[in-house]
Amino acid sequence: MAHKQIYYSDKYTDDLYEYRHVVLPRELAKQVPKSHLMSEDEWRRLGVQQSLGWVHYMIHEPGDLYPSNDTNNSTPLFWNISVDYSSIQ
Repeated sequence: MAHKQIYYSDKYTDDLYEYRHVVLPRELAKQVPKSHLMSEDEWRRLGVQQSLGWVHYMIHEPGDLYPSNDTNNSTPLFWNISVDYSSIQ
């Protein structure tokens, strides 16, 4: 991942959802709240760019599990971000 750039994985799917993994650079990761998942307004203010309908549903440290987005549009689309809190404290 280039310095100061947000990394977006390719989308991948299971039987119900489409997934995407988003990794924030350290300076943005410092702004991610630890107390709650971000609203669309919050993650857009950080510079995350996703099409309408994506929902932030998980924060994990690098190497943990990954994200989600519905392929038949009957439920919300999802994504997650990877934050290594140990490297920013």
